[in-house]
Amino acid sequence: MKVRRKAMETPDTGKLVKLSSTDETVSMSDEDVRGRTVKDKDGEKIGSVHDLLIDPDLNKVRFLLVESGGFLGIGETKSFIPVDAVTRVTEDEVTIDQTRDAVAAAPGYDPALVTDPTFHESVYNHYGYTPFWAPGYSYPAYPTYGDYPAAR
Repeated sequence: MKVRRKAMETPDTGKLVKLSSTDETVSMSDEDVRGRTVKDKDGEKIGSVHDLLIDPDLNKVRFLLVESGGFLGIGETKSFIPVDAVTRVTEDEVTIDQTRDAVAAAPGYDPALVTDPTFHESVYNHYGYTPFWAPGYSYPAYPTYGDYPAAR
């Protein structure tokens, strides 16, 4: 997923930011997964994509902010899931290569840590991925959309 900048850009902060906190949009609307149900590798529902954490310097999505549980915003838990975990996207769902238990055991979401690289590293480590700033990191190819591999 790539992010499209609007004409009036804000200065780069060198940190990740929530897409909802910017004037930017996902470059192709069918790649905007916000609001879609997230399922684990066994097909169990985890929650839904609430927001995207983006790298404004490179215009790349780095994490999904997933909400699960709760009622009317009460009792909800939020988790960051690296975009590297996404294996499939349909019109209604995002499937990841992790289990529901792995997501539940991930480092707890704290709004104050949204821009903290140490927190991001702990999330990458939890899920077994190399952080995007590490040598040799390769941004994941856009996942399979529906039943067809994406042509990107």
